[in-house]
Amino acid sequence: MLACCAVAAALAVTIGMCLYALSLTAAGMQRMTIVIDAGHGGVDGGVVGRQTGTKESDINLAVSRLLQAEFEEAGFCVVQTRLTEAGLYGAATAGYKKRDMQKRAEIIAENAPAAVISVHQNFFPAASRRGAQVFFREDSALSRSLACAVQAQLNAMPECVSPSQALRGDYYVLNCSNHPSVIVECGFLSNAADEALLVTREYQARLAEVICAGTVAFLAEGAAG
Repeated sequence: MLACCAVAAALAVTIGMCLYALSLTAAGMQRMTIVIDAGHGGVDGGVVGRQTGTKESDINLAVSRLLQAEFEEAGFCVVQTRLTEAGLYGAATAGYKKRDMQKRAEIIAENAPAAVISVHQNFFPAASRRGAQVFFREDSALSRSLACAVQAQLNAMPECVSPSQALRGDYYVLNCSNHPSVIVECGFLSNAADEALLVTREYQARLAEVICAGTVAFLAEGAAG
């Protein structure tokens, strides 16, 4: 019942924010921009599923594409840092990881987004760990609010067996700008139950829906304030 109420509330907020975003477009005003960052890519595949061998980078890209569709349908302008399976580093030579992250930072800076959503998958030595986890920069109140809004929607998913709290994280993509930014670890590829969900398009689409809903709730609260 609580999960159903949370979903209904998120839907109401989403509809309201969609109308707000679309009204800006109708008035000839600039639409809000969301930067979606599909983590890893190219030679950097991230973590790998224990059961299926699926690369994190592939799941990240799939969820990011679905997330783009959700935001665009709501009337937002979307910029993706990574559009293909390739990384952003050019040649896979020494220092490629640093170049990759710097390119992501450049894309964020160029677009001055209302929010940055970096999509990742988690891994832990103990296979029992599971569930989605959102991270934010410690000294950014806006990022914390965004993270809490997204985490609340992830916790309300029927598949959530153990609700989590948004956590502070010291990561480059969170620290490279002052725009509200979060890392969404969608689940643990080290956990068989999480992995079985994460490799399906159906669950990836639901993740995109709730991540969008949480972001919209954050933006709507800011607009109301």
